[in-house]
Amino acid sequence: MGEARVCLGVIAGPHGVRGQVRVKSFTEVPEDLASYGPLSDEQGRRRFDLTVTGRVKDALLARIGGIGDRDRAQALKGTRLYVARDALPPLEEDETYYYADLVGVAAEDRDGRPLGRVTAVHDFGAGDVLELDGGPEGRPLFLPFNRVAVPLVDLESSRIVVDPPAETEPRGDRAETEDG
Repeated sequence: MGEARVCLGVIAGPHGVRGQVRVKSFTEVPEDLASYGPLSDEQGRRRFDLTVTGRVKDALLARIGGIGDRDRAQALKGTRLYVARDALPPLEEDETYYYADLVGVAAEDRDGRPLGRVTAVHDFGAGDVLELDGGPEGRPLFLPFNRVAVPLVDLESSRIVVDPPAETEPRGDRAETEDG
């Protein structure tokens, strides 16, 4: 398995004609995006030396070494920008962690029954959502990532305890109860 990497942003598109790009940063302080060292693409094949030059609306403006015109900047649109996990600073607060550290962690219910593993953490705009691989009929299970649905995150033991809301239960079980 390769080195653990964390997505810190995505190139939203070109800005102007001289190769600048708009970047959506996922870091707590958006301008810190370039402070973690060189960034790479998802496969780790391309390296990007990024210099933040300003802001526009909800994006950063940046220059990328070797990109000097709009066409080359446009070709990078949609490129997700990654950094090695160990380049990120250690977390100092309890119950604080990088979402990337949750991927692969085992999920179990309050009684200790396995429910699968975390495959991703999503933010669709209405709050963070955990995706588990152990849903009904082999489909992913999506849970709100809050204290009610996820009362315990124990990264030292590589597990989380979840209390899925009723609407995430398999429909077959509920239908039998309601019709029975």
